[in-house]
Amino acid sequence: MMHEVIDHLGRNVILPHSPKRIISICPAITETLFSLGLEKEIVGRTKYCIFPKGIIEQVPIVGGTKEVNFEKVKELQPDLIFAEKEENTEEIVLKLEKIAPVFVLEVKSIQDAYKLITTLGVVTKTTETAKILLNSCQMSFQSIRGKENGKAAYVIWRKPYMVVGGTTYINDVLHQMGFQNPFANEDSRYPVVTREQLANAQLDKLFLASEPFPFQRKHLDEFQAFLPHTEIVLVDGEMFWYGSRMLVAGEYLAELLSN
Repeated sequence: MMHEVIDHLGRNVILPHSPKRIISICPAITETLFSLGLEKEIVGRTKYCIFPKGIIEQVPIVGGTKEVNFEKVKELQPDLIFAEKEENTEEIVLKLEKIAPVFVLEVKSIQDAYKLITTLGVVTKTTETAKILLNSCQMSFQSIRGKENGKAAYVIWRKPYMVVGGTTYINDVLHQMGFQNPFANEDSRYPVVTREQLANAQLDKLFLASEPFPFQRKHLDEFQAFLPHTEIVLVDGEMFWYGSRMLVAGEYLAELLSN
């Protein structure tokens, strides 16, 4: 039996009442679905869906978040596909819709991340489990509601340098940690910045993420050379994912603040 729902983009989507064959093409969504106890229903994922380790490896890969193998998706015969607006392109969603219903979620803030958990619970008929998960994530994030900690930027790419801008989940996490992001008002959600812009921002902290670009210790000197008065910190980018990753992220982020 099918029913009509509205996804996070306001699209009407006709879904099965109890989906039995689910594909997720967003890593954070995939991990959250497992946390909702849906391991038997998940039949496809991207190569970037790497959690939960030890279990996820058994799920067939249908490509990446920006490049999907549509023939593989067809072979898996999904009755529901989950996507996320930022992670996946409109073109991919439109092509996937010809194969199965696609429910698109959108996360631009911590509150959106909480909404994602609730929505996944409703759509997959795991509402009670979702409530427990949501409460645990909210408890985890209470520990990072910090005082004012100055200015900070979060770097996701090198050559060119790209940082987190406004209307992003990571920007909201920085804000909750007590940091002001000087690049929050840029037009792009992930603006390209120069060394001069970073230096002029008078940053107290600069976070270098482990993904999507794998910043490592060897990159610290590169930034310290033109940011001599900024504390530069390597961070685990996966701890800035939303969804059930927030369960462990709260403690990690709290430790970042205490160091």
